[in-house]
Amino acid sequence: MAAAEAAPPPILELDPSHDRAVSVVEDIVRLERRIFPKHESLARSLHDELKRRNSGLIYKTSSADEGEVIGYAMYTCNTSLCATITKLAVKENCRRQGHGEALLAGAVERCRRRKVQRLSLHVDPTRTAAVALYRKAGFQVDTTVEGYYAPHRDAYRMFLDL
Repeated sequence: MAAAEAAPPPILELDPSHDRAVSVVEDIVRLERRIFPKHESLARSLHDELKRRNSGLIYKTSSADEGEVIGYAMYTCNTSLCATITKLAVKENCRRQGHGEALLAGAVERCRRRKVQRLSLHVDPTRTAAVALYRKAGFQVDTTVEGYYAPHRDAYRMFLDL
């Protein structure tokens, strides 16, 4: 009889009062610095972002017993009707394993629970894997925002009506 495969680690919501919150945020800051260019990284402002009443952060760890953070998603409910996914990132060696899709679905579900009607995000059109992930989840390109990230580096503004 074959051993049962271990279930993937669940998506966790950051609870600032939890003992492990500090190490989770430190893991996320390290990922931010590795994944995003300095001018796009929230590494310096992450603590301030998390203090916002309408912000949420979900994450996945390398194991069910709360190992290292391998991916995270941040979202902000701007109004009662509209929310924005501000970050979605997965550690490089953990990509293409469904973690990004699970985190995106988790963020969408949390926004649905808050009765948000439209979810939006910005993504660099050259990040084809990210664009494909968002399209697969039902996001549509609303417009191209010229110079969003830097001069001559545009972004797609995408949306999903819930």
